[in-house]
Amino acid sequence: MTLLAALPDPASYAITGSGHRPSAFAVTGLATASVAAVGVELARYMKVAGLAPRAPEVTVDQRLAALWFGYSFRPAGWEMPSLWDPIAGDYPCADGWIRLHTNLPHHRAAALQVLGCEGTPEAVRTAVSKWDGDLLEREIVAAGGVSATMRSRELWLSHPQGQAVGSEPLVQWTAPRDVSPRARPEASEARPLAGLKVLDLTRVLAGPIATRTLAGFGAEVLRIDPPGWDEPGVIPDISLGKRMAMLDLRKDPDRRRFETLLAKADVLVHGYRPGALAGLGYDQATRDRIAPNRIESTLNAYGWTGPWVRRRGFDSLVQMSAGIADAGRIWAGAEKPTPLPVQALDHATGYLLAAAVISALSRATETGKTPQARLSLARTAELLASLRPSQGGPSITQAEAQDYAPSREHSGWGPGLRLKPPLALGETGMRWDLPADKCGSSEPVWTS
Repeated sequence: MTLLAALPDPASYAITGSGHRPSAFAVTGLATASVAAVGVELARYMKVAGLAPRAPEVTVDQRLAALWFGYSFRPAGWEMPSLWDPIAGDYPCADGWIRLHTNLPHHRAAALQVLGCEGTPEAVRTAVSKWDGDLLEREIVAAGGVSATMRSRELWLSHPQGQAVGSEPLVQWTAPRDVSPRARPEASEARPLAGLKVLDLTRVLAGPIATRTLAGFGAEVLRIDPPGWDEPGVIPDISLGKRMAMLDLRKDPDRRRFETLLAKADVLVHGYRPGALAGLGYDQATRDRIAPNRIESTLNAYGWTGPWVRRRGFDSLVQMSAGIADAGRIWAGAEKPTPLPVQALDHATGYLLAAAVISALSRATETGKTPQARLSLARTAELLASLRPSQGGPSITQAEAQDYAPSREHSGWGPGLRLKPPLALGETGMRWDLPADKCGSSEPVWTS
């Protein structure tokens, strides 16, 4: 069986709905195709696993897929906290533009340490204006922060990291192993991933989207965060269908609990940079010893080869580095960076990561062997750049009342509405057994 390597053939799924996200890039096409990848891989798995007599027809609602690339949850009677720190954003520097990503306290501290100024937008703007962009980017990264100067597509494609990413496959399959998938008698045509234990070690935003997608077809997803972790403005959107627990992997009691969880996991999804898990004592050999039959998939920001392989990054930063924000600026006739209308690199990579998990599960079920999948936001950026934009149908900018499911979701913060699912496989639909909940709201245990 062929493992996931590219977006699915358009002939392998049907499209309903219409419209597009206005952009210089094919954001809506990427949304539709990446969601379809999940459906196509799941349809194959259902046939391989004997859950359906034949692969069911895959249908993607184009409008809903485009909307799920934004926020899928709308609070009712309350407001979610702001996604962005007050000093996060784009700033003009001496020779162009730079983006500072300061949502995490240690990233904010690193940027302010390098800039040597107060933590106000005005003070940061004045300090940044005196720096050359590339030098400031390097200094902030060296201090443990994250930032990215705005490069053109041409500059990125000639950059050593851009060249490295361009030579990587969309999904890199590595470290093949013999595996014996655990029997899951609760799996059915209606809930094909029921009983699948997914250990989620991912943060904003692509990895959580992948595991949210798996939960939509019945998987039991247990996310583990470090104590005190939070992602204000994001968690209500991406914790849907999961239980959210906390462990400190630097403390022996929590390490023992983690290893017990890992040993029983069918799938491990993580977003650690190369070497980071090994630094915690869980290198590939150790993971193989603890959980020899797991499916494993992972992602990072800037790819798996090249000089930036260990660099931290986020969707908005990769858009700056890879020339997307600059191409958007030209398309919009603007003077400042113009990013995609949604964090499409995160969302597309998340759906492709979920599709890769299912693809690996099919391979394991059929052959007793499977490799590990690696994806990156930067490689997804190259995929997006290769697609032809389409401006057909009405513009999609925000969800309307008819786009939401009729019943309220009672999240850990309050009630709200969730978008209708964008994907169906015949009579097999997406639904989530648990509402979104706060970080640390569950105990770190499997329910069965």
